[in-house]
Parts: sequence; structure tokens; C-alpha cells
Amino acid sequence: MPDHIKKQLLKEIQILEHELAHELPAEIKKAASLGDLSENAEYHMAKQRQVFVNARLGQLKRRMAELSLVNLANIPHDKAGFGSTVVVFDSTKNEEIVYRLVTSEESDVAKGLISTTSPIGRGIVGKQVGDVATIVTPNGKRELEILKLTTVHDEAAEAEAEEDSANGTEK
Repeated sequence: MPDHIKKQLLKEIQILEHELAHELPAEIKKAASLGDLSENAEYHMAKQRQVFVNARLGQLKRRMAELSLVNLANIPHDKAGFGSTVVVFDSTKNEEIVYRLVTSEESDVAKGLISTTSPIGRGIVGKQVGDVATIVTPNGKRELEILKLTTVHDEAAEAEAEEDSANGTEK
């Protein structure tokens, strides 16, 4: 899993844990001191926020656990998977499009960063050059032919080769 995603999730977890442990109890105590709880909007808002923060923390911690299970050894070397850059020909739009398969936290369709869990991502995962992925969208079916594939392993090998040539060493 990319380190910046871990850091992003950990930062949000820390902020929410601080809010849950320090800020919300103080807000609830202050609101409770104002009297009748049945008509106390501040109290009810603080309690609702407490429920939301607890739920969000659970969600973030589950996501961290899921992402820690990502094992690069399980990502295929010859098929599209997490971290792959894929050039496709979209016959519906009659154009080539470049997608990079990323986690849902990193996805940004405008930048071509597609989550592996999105309809396009799910359709592309496991495909090889020459394969056609049929994607069902609200606007109808799209046919995406895989023209070029660079896996996360290819990118790691390229980066290593560049580093070796920059250091004046070759394997």
C-alpha cells in the first residue's frame, strides 16, 4: 500500500480520536450543564457527532486493516491489477484513454486515477493486452480494448534500472 495513503488515514484517525477523547466530552459536559437535555440542541448535536466519529473511526480502522493485507507478490506480472497503468481504446468514444488502477482513497477520474473497485477498474483488472473489457455504465455499455499495460512490477523494474544508470551501476 502506498505510504501516503497510510499517512492520510492515520492522520484522520488521530484527529478523530482526539476529538472523541477530548473535544466531544467537553462539549457534552458543557451542554449538559445548560439544563433540560430533552430540548438541548447543543447536547443532541454533540451526541450525534460522537456517534458519527465512532462510526467513521471504525470505518477507517477497517480500511487500514484491509490495505495492510495488500501484498505485491499477489499482484500478477502480466495482467492489469492494483498499480497498473493501462492504455485502452474506448470504441464508444473512439479514443485512447490512459487509466491508472489505484485504491479508492486515491481515485480521481479527471486525472485518470481509477479505483480497482469502480466499474471500470473491476472491468480492467485481470485483463491483458488485446483483451476487451465490457463496462456497463448508466449510459450503456462501453467496450475498452487493452492496448498497453504497465504493471506495478514493470514500473518498479524501470525505476530500479533508472536508479542504477543514475548511479553508474548496471545489473
